[in-house]
Amino acid sequence: MSRRGVVAIDQGTTSTRAIRFGPDRQVQATASRELASRYPRPGWVEQDPEVIWADALATLREVVTDDVAAIGLTNQRETIVLWDRKTGKPLHDAIVWQDRRTAELCADLIADGLEPEVRAKTGLLLDPYFSATKLCWLLDTIEGARARAERGELAAGTIDSFLLWRLTGGAVHATDVTNAARTLLYDIGRHRWDEDLAKLFDIPLAILPEVRANAHLFGETDLSIVGRRIPIAGMAGDQQAALIGQGCFRPGMAKSTYGTGCFLLTHIGGAPTLSSKRLLTTPAYRIGDEDAYAMEGSIFIAGAAIKWLRDRMGLIGDAAQTAALAASVPAGHGVHLVPAFVGLGAPHWRTDVRATISGMTLDTGAAHIARAALEAVAYQTCDLVDTMTADGIAPPALLRIDGGMAANDWFAQYLADMLDLSVERPANHETTALGAAYLAGLTTGLWSAGSAPSQDPPPQRFEPRLTAAARSSALDGWRAAVRQVLAA
Repeated sequence: MSRRGVVAIDQGTTSTRAIRFGPDRQVQATASRELASRYPRPGWVEQDPEVIWADALATLREVVTDDVAAIGLTNQRETIVLWDRKTGKPLHDAIVWQDRRTAELCADLIADGLEPEVRAKTGLLLDPYFSATKLCWLLDTIEGARARAERGELAAGTIDSFLLWRLTGGAVHATDVTNAARTLLYDIGRHRWDEDLAKLFDIPLAILPEVRANAHLFGETDLSIVGRRIPIAGMAGDQQAALIGQGCFRPGMAKSTYGTGCFLLTHIGGAPTLSSKRLLTTPAYRIGDEDAYAMEGSIFIAGAAIKWLRDRMGLIGDAAQTAALAASVPAGHGVHLVPAFVGLGAPHWRTDVRATISGMTLDTGAAHIARAALEAVAYQTCDLVDTMTADGIAPPALLRIDGGMAANDWFAQYLADMLDLSVERPANHETTALGAAYLAGLTTGLWSAGSAPSQDPPPQRFEPRLTAAARSSALDGWRAAVRQVLAA
């Protein structure tokens, strides 16, 4: 049998999915499991690695067929796991990228003047978002963990690394450049773990995985997984996978993914130019001998705000309801939701602030708050584009969008209106999984490097239609609400 299919395992913050793509890169089958988080203390976010693994295995088995030639992995970035090398058992729940428990440690390091050194090597800021301080917390908190790590008994890694370990039956402890670069331990210019950074965060280098390119033969599945060995041949963090899946292979091309959070990446070429406006510089991909970098703006809360409306507030029964609710409220309604549930990301990077709803009257109802939640994500995207422009990066000719919120027509149109840019949404929404599958297909020779991920059928485009005055008024109201939050 000619094997031409590829399965992507897409392990995200709120779900774990496996998607099978055919030779034409169209989706053939999908399996999904919703993933819950735990919040043991304010600002703490954890997930069970065993549940993540069980869901990844179950969904893979649901979609894999005899004609699948390779597997690609993509994952929520920065979420960290510490496990026993001998048994493969995690020592603690995974600490999720949203977690803020190490805010004080980060503040202390900033106060000591260490951020410029860290930033020069990693392209990142000293923030609890990234993995190193989480891993330091695990080693310091779990009884005996640091001593065991020093003896080489433990392994650590982001979710991709943990899943790769399990898929290969413990044979491979590796990660890719895009995930390694989100730890605060990796020098993105020299492409290696940095000894000085490891000392700064008190992390034994021996527990870290080997770093490989994105299109690479990482290993093969253990026979117990699906009954035969399948190459695991591509890996990338979810945002970089989406950049690849959107075909953003040239400098100036940009995509924005609207999942739990929102992450806007602009391709900046082959050199890791640092931001002067507190944006992030991050590897976009390494394919063959080509290294590409991106400037990134990270918003912590996007779709998570819609989930909050549904699960915590009971204002909606389904995310799709928000489009009709938003359309029922007139522009200039005056209600603003600043979704700082876990602080504010770029360009503010404030871990200490919390969410607010302002401008409410006795007339305010569920529709106003639903609209304000959607608007807030569009406004934050505007802030990111404006910050990138101030950083010397030309605004993109168009913005390619994906993720769960991108399916909302009202939101996509409002985003185009606020950005005053064309917004393009692919017909195939599985761009993150497609990026991982594309990498695996490149490695195994199923697809050629000159062919971009599929854009068939063609994407849908949303064009701006607001007046400059209406746009300016809306953004002024948002920025006033943000200033109140930052001043509180």
